[in-house]
Amino acid sequence: MEKIIISPEGEEKIELFVLEQTTIGGIDYFLATESEDGDCDALILKDLSKREDSEAVFEVVSDDAELDAVAKVFESLLDDITFSADEE
Repeated sequence: MEKIIISPEGEEKIELFVLEQTTIGGIDYFLATESEDGDCDALILKDLSKREDSEAVFEVVSDDAELDAVAKVFESLLDDITFSADEE
């Protein structure tokens, strides 16, 4: 399973496992988790990198409409994935 390491500003690096990747409207999206198996929280990351960037630039998808649309695509690609809203 592919792994990526993200470095949020001012925080320690986080290693994530990429469960799936898709491209929508020319933008690459990644479904990633901190755990390689089992039920856990997942993030949908958007790749904001430009060709000239030496490192990938990711942003967590937070726009509700975009998040819902991309989540539906990942649900259709992965039979055993179901998304639920994180209730706080």
